[in-house]
Amino acid sequence: MFSQNQKYRTTLLIVEVAAILLGILFLAPFYLVLTNSVKTLKEILIDAASFPQIFHWDNYRNVWSAIDFPQALWNSFQITGLSVVLIVLFSSMAAYQIVRKPTRFNMLVFLLLISAMIIPFQSIMLQLVRVTSLLELRGELYGIVACYLGFGMPLSVFLFHGFIKTVPVELEEAAKVDGSNPFGVYFRIVFPLLMPIAITVVILNTLWIWNDYLLPVLVIGGNKDLTTLPLAVTKFFGQYTKKWDLALAGLVMATTPIIIFFLSLQKYILEGVTAGSVKG
Repeated sequence: MFSQNQKYRTTLLIVEVAAILLGILFLAPFYLVLTNSVKTLKEILIDAASFPQIFHWDNYRNVWSAIDFPQALWNSFQITGLSVVLIVLFSSMAAYQIVRKPTRFNMLVFLLLISAMIIPFQSIMLQLVRVTSLLELRGELYGIVACYLGFGMPLSVFLFHGFIKTVPVELEEAAKVDGSNPFGVYFRIVFPLLMPIAITVVILNTLWIWNDYLLPVLVIGGNKDLTTLPLAVTKFFGQYTKKWDLALAGLVMATTPIIIFFLSLQKYILEGVTAGSVKG
């Protein structure tokens, strides 16, 4: 009995040590970014892992003016907010139509949307540039939002599709008996019940769009009025010089809003996905 207790304690100790080491491993990048964001470039090049002797907060002030941080922040908020709102609205309505009216055409649309999830973005980059140029979408706000709507729909429809199956049809039938039209039934009865999965869709798409670099490069191009934070931070990386001190300070400033957003809503991700995975 004693040996079994000792074996259990040893196993528990090993698990705790492994968890601590794993935590240190995952926190190491945050330490490097935060500490080096308040160092001079010379200090970073000499020893990037050391703790700063003097905190150079001027790095943040220089970044603020160098990349026009308020404008870049507003552009990121604007593009992310519009894209996420449209993705949630259109994908939830599409999933509702597919679930409640499973015709051959609707099932074909659903199949095409799911199939689009396995297509690598890199394989359609050139075609995307040509199409956006042809339709005069490049360098325009509505152009980048339309692209995010198209690329965000497949996964969002898939998540809503699973969750809508859990919504009782009887509630909709009762609303129809009371005289509600289809839009009234959806927005007054169905959509409020989709809040758990809607929050999940909002979080996943917000994280992706806010941090995205490749699609804005292709669609926004050289339009400085729409420069997002990921594009603005790359200003500190030239062909021959790399301003790591300013780049890391800019990275901290760019990621802080989205980290706060994620930490405040992360509990809803698992709740929304698991709620939509079982029909009940």
